Amino acid sequence: MCCPGCEAVAQTIVASGLTSYYEFRTAPAEKAELVPQQLQSLLLYDHEDIQQEFVRDNANHKEASLSLDGVSCAACAWLIEKQLKREAGVINIRVNTTTHRALLVWDPEQTKLSHLLNIIHQLGYKAAPFEADAQEQLYHRTMKNYLYRLGIAGIATMQVMMLAVALYFEIFGDLDAEFKNYLRWVSLIFATPVLLYSALPFYLNAWRNLRARTLGMDVPVSIALLFAYVASLYATVMEKGEVFFESISMFTFFLLLGRFLEMRARRQAAAASANLLKLVPAMATLADGSQVAAKTLKIGDVVTVLPGESLPADGEIVQGETAIDESMLTGEPMPVSRSVGDNVFAGTINGDGNITLRVTQDRNNSLISNIVRLQDEAQSSKPKVAEIADIVARYFVAAILVISACTWFYWYQHRPEDALWITLAVLVATCPCALSLATPTALTCSTSSLGRLGILLRRGHVLETLCNVNQLVIDKTGTLTEGNVRLIDTHLVTPQSHMRWEEADVLATAAELERFANHPIARAFGGYRNSAYQFEQVENVIGSGLKGWRQGQEWRIGKAEFVLAEHPDYDAQLANCDERYQVWLSCDHELVAAFMLDDPIREDSAELIKQFRAAGIHVTMLTGDHSSAAHTVANAWASMNWLRVLPRRETGLPS
Repeated sequence: MCCPGCEAVAQTIVASGLTSYYEFRTAPAEKAELVPQQLQSLLLYDHEDIQQEFVRDNANHKEASLSLDGVSCAACAWLIEKQLKREAGVINIRVNTTTHRALLVWDPEQTKLSHLLNIIHQLGYKAAPFEADAQEQLYHRTMKNYLYRLGIAGIATMQVMMLAVALYFEIFGDLDAEFKNYLRWVSLIFATPVLLYSALPFYLNAWRNLRARTLGMDVPVSIALLFAYVASLYATVMEKGEVFFESISMFTFFLLLGRFLEMRARRQAAAASANLLKLVPAMATLADGSQVAAKTLKIGDVVTVLPGESLPADGEIVQGETAIDESMLTGEPMPVSRSVGDNVFAGTINGDGNITLRVTQDRNNSLISNIVRLQDEAQSSKPKVAEIADIVARYFVAAILVISACTWFYWYQHRPEDALWITLAVLVATCPCALSLATPTALTCSTSSLGRLGILLRRGHVLETLCNVNQLVIDKTGTLTEGNVRLIDTHLVTPQSHMRWEEADVLATAAELERFANHPIARAFGGYRNSAYQFEQVENVIGSGLKGWRQGQEWRIGKAEFVLAEHPDYDAQLANCDERYQVWLSCDHELVAAFMLDDPIREDSAELIKQFRAAGIHVTMLTGDHSSAAHTVANAWASMNWLRVLPRRETGLPS
C-alpha cells in the first residue's frame, strides 16, 4: 500500500464483503434503468400517510402538485405531457414551464403514483412533491447554471469574433497561411467549452426527445452545432475548408440568452402565487403550548393564535372572539368580527383577541391553497395561439431535417466539397427558435407587464379574447378604490354636560385609544397620536371597541352600541346616530364625536370606467362591503350596477 490511508480503506472493503465489486470482468456491467434505492424512494409515495401531505383526494381520482427538475422549455413540458397521457389511469397532466411545476390527476384504481414518477425519471427529469422552499432553491440553482453557461458563451463569443474579423481578411488574400492556422486553433480553444458546456442543455433536450421518439427544436440545433464543430475541427486540422467557430459561439450565446430572459420573465409573472403561500406561518402553537410545523397540522388539531399573528390553518373558533383581517384573501380593508363557531382561514391575520381554533382542513385543501391552485392552473393553460405554435414547430422540425437531407443530397451530386457547409447553413438558418420562443415569450412579457400594473390574468386565453368582451365585472376594493381606510370627516357632538371639545383634542384622544388596537381602522388614526393624551389603563373589548381611563374619566371608542351601552337614555341616543359614521367616541358614556371612514376612490378609476363605457362594455361593480359604501362608489359613476357577494363566492363568478 502507498500509505496508511489506502491500507485502512482496503481493509474496510474486505471486512465489509465488498470485494465482488472489484472482481475482474471482460464485459461492461449491466446498466440499471433506475437505481434500486431511487426506485424504493418512489414507491414510498404510494403510501397513504405520505400522500396526505401533498395529494388531494377527490371523488374518484387524486390530484398532486409536483416540482420538476430539468425542464427548460416548452418542448420539455410537451414531452412529459405526451408520455404521461399515454398511460392508463392518467386523467390530466399540465406542466408549467414558468414555475417548473406539474399538476397531475390520476385514477388510483388504474395506476400508481410511483409508476408515473418513474416514467418522468426515465425521460431524464426529476419529479418530487411540491414544496415552496425546495422550489425556490431549484429556481435559483437553475438560474445560476444558466448564468454560468451564458457567461462562458458570452466571453468566448467576444474572443472568437475578434479572431474571426482577422480571418475575414483572407478574402483579400492578405493573410499569411501560418497566421491563419494559428487563429483557427485559438478559435477552436475558445469554442470548445461553449460546445461542451454552454450548449449542454440543448443536447440533453434533444436526447430526451429522440428517446421518446419525438422531435423538438433542440434536435436540429444540436445537429447543427455538432456538425459545424466537427467540420470546423476537420478544417482546422487538415488546414483546408471553412471554419464556423464564431457561428457556434454566437448561436449558442443568443439561444441561451433568449431562454434565460424567457425564464426570468415567466418567473416574475408567477411570483403572485408564491407570495400568497408565504402568508401562512411556518410554525403553529398547539393548545398545550408546544410548537409544530404548520404544514404538519391535521384535521382536529387545536391551535392557539395570539393577536397580530397569522392563522396557520383553516379552522373553526372554539374559544375567544376577535376581529380578523381578511384583506389578503378578499381585498376588503375592514376587519371582520369572528367568535366561537365561525370559520377562519389560513394566512389571515388575527386582530385583538386570543383565539383557539380547531383545524378543519389540512394544508392542501385550505382556501389559500385552492387559490394558489387556481392561479397555477391559469398559468399552465395555454392560449390557442401558443398551442398552434407548438404543433407547427414540431412539424417544422421534421420538415427542416428532410429539407436539410435533400439539400445535402443535391449539392453532393453537383458540388460535393460545399455540400456539408450548405446543409449546415440550412439547419442554422431554419431553426424554429423564433416560432417556439417568440410566442410564449410575447405572452409572458404581456402577462408580466399587466402584473406590474396590478392586473392578474387567471386564464391564458384572456389576451386573445379580450377584444370580444361586452360585460365587465370589476372589484371595488383596491381596483376602483385605493384599498386603504382613511379618516375623511370628524363630527363633534356637544354632550349634555355642555363641555365643548376641540377637534385636535378629540383626534388625539381617539388616536391614543386606537394605539392599542391592531386593525386598519386603528391605522387610520395613526397620524394624530400625541403622548400628552396617553391613558392610564386601556381595555380591548373584542368586536366592539376600546375603553380607557384617564384622570378619572372613562373614554370609549368603537361601535355606537358599545360607547352608549351605559347611557341612561340608550335607545334615544342610538336612534340619533348617523349611520354614515362608523366609529364613535364617548366620555363618561356621553357622545363626544363621530368619525367617518372611507376607502377613497382612485383618481384614475373614473377615466377607466369612461373608456370601457365608450367601447360599449357594460360595467358591473363587485363588492363585499355594506350597502352604503357600495352606493357611494356606484353613484360616483352615474349609478353603476353593483353586486354584493360574499368573499368565498367571488371565485365562482365567470372569469
